[in-house]
Amino acid sequence: MKVYLMQHGEPVPKDIDPERPLSDRGKSDVKRMAEFLKGKITDINRAYHSGKKRAEQTAQIFLSNLDIVTEPVKRGGLSPLDDVKDIADEIKSSDKSIFIAGHLPHLGKLVSLLISGDSEKDVVQFQQGGIVCCEKQEQGWVIRWMLVPDLVK
Repeated sequence: MKVYLMQHGEPVPKDIDPERPLSDRGKSDVKRMAEFLKGKITDINRAYHSGKKRAEQTAQIFLSNLDIVTEPVKRGGLSPLDDVKDIADEIKSSDKSIFIAGHLPHLGKLVSLLISGDSEKDVVQFQQGGIVCCEKQEQGWVIRWMLVPDLVK
């Protein structure tokens, strides 16, 4: 079982649009990441986003370009400052692979909790449009791989 955690792509500045949808670069980065990973990620059974416009757009662009039929749904508890315990418990108890499009510091804390058991211990550094794949193994959770837009040109 895997969990794919993706920080939303680059948003437009707040003074241009208070909802902060993805910028053209943000859309392009997310699409490029999906195109690179197409055929390599095929096991997503559930997909969530925080409900914020930039996370919803990230999930939609990413999944549609992977040709994943699972529709991303808004899920509470994924906002930047939300406690990660509830979603971590859901992930840990699942036998299905999950995709989450979210925000910092929430995603960083979630990975830290899964990997080290301590949400305050930094174990990974996200980048906008970047994705981290964590995998459940017999001995616990591991970071299987990470990819950022700067590496996919």
